Amino acid sequence: MVIGILKERFEDEQRVALSPFGVESIIRSGAQVVIETGAGAHARFSDEQYQKAGATVAYSAEETAGRAGLVLKVMPPEQIEWEMLTEGQILMSFQLLGMGRKNFVEHMLKNKVTGVAFEHMRAKDGSYPVLRLMSEISGQVAAQIAGRYLRSDHGGRGVLLGGLGGIAPAATVIIGAGASGMAAAQAILGLGGQVILLDADLDRLRHADLYFNKRVTTVMATPENLRRGCRIADVLITSISINDPDSHHIITEEMVKTMKPGAVVVDISINQGGCVETSRPTTIEDPVFEKHGVIHYCVPNMPSVVARTSTYALTNVLLPYLQVVLSGFDPDLSTDPCIRCGVTTHDGKPTHSILRDIYGMDVDAYDCCQ
Repeated sequence: MVIGILKERFEDEQRVALSPFGVESIIRSGAQVVIETGAGAHARFSDEQYQKAGATVAYSAEETAGRAGLVLKVMPPEQIEWEMLTEGQILMSFQLLGMGRKNFVEHMLKNKVTGVAFEHMRAKDGSYPVLRLMSEISGQVAAQIAGRYLRSDHGGRGVLLGGLGGIAPAATVIIGAGASGMAAAQAILGLGGQVILLDADLDRLRHADLYFNKRVTTVMATPENLRRGCRIADVLITSISINDPDSHHIITEEMVKTMKPGAVVVDISINQGGCVETSRPTTIEDPVFEKHGVIHYCVPNMPSVVARTSTYALTNVLLPYLQVVLSGFDPDLSTDPCIRCGVTTHDGKPTHSILRDIYGMDVDAYDCCQ
């Protein structure tokens, strides 16, 4: 099989789907790799490094996609990219179907392209391995972002995230005790910050209480506690799982209006619509806006700001699944259940419940995709 790695065209995206090490590993397994020139440049991987790993460098996206049986990307393809996809090809990438991508889905169905969404690949234990790893990175980045935009020169409250002797640290309220929320809490604790962690799952809160040895205040995410959290927060980080549609916009505009002037919202879940009603997607180049006196940071591809680390992480988690695809992949037959859970379209059919939930399509979902 030929794997084609496309250069990312999503605004400000700086990751690449595989590092040169990953390419070398795949080639040793018998695959061929074609990579679009410059695909790794923002992550500081040169074309020469990929060539040394055994890849062929193509000088256009058309050539890269045209030679590939499996097209590999990080972010969803742009229209000029998805129009290159033809029958029998497999596309593996984040797909972010909650961000209004019906034309993309319709093209995948019409052209019988198999789509595998990283964010829906689910392991036997119920975790989402690709999403989890990127979420952990997002959580750490969120802590850095919060400290930056609390500063007076960025319009924030002028509060030091970790405080000082005799001066209280910033109050950081994190909603969601999943991978990104836990990573954010750990990073902020490391800086000396105060963390209040809310979740609707009591078992998760008990785990966090033990994991952090009671250095984090854990609170059930009831409507009243969400309102109270907004009122006291210098920083509000929302990190509810994107696979939970009931969590979208659980922080209402009225709650945002009660927040302190110059407080900072970091909506990690923005790539699936966001947890905060006043959120809207922003870019790395223009990452924030102010609403009701509150600074909002809503970049969908937060791991991209640490592109090299994120690329290594993505490579580590993808390699075992790429090996499965190389050995023969047909989602209609018995195959790796983690990959099968990520299949959104196959052989002209919508195969994931998210397409029913968002676009009202008549879905023939696999058991794990219900």
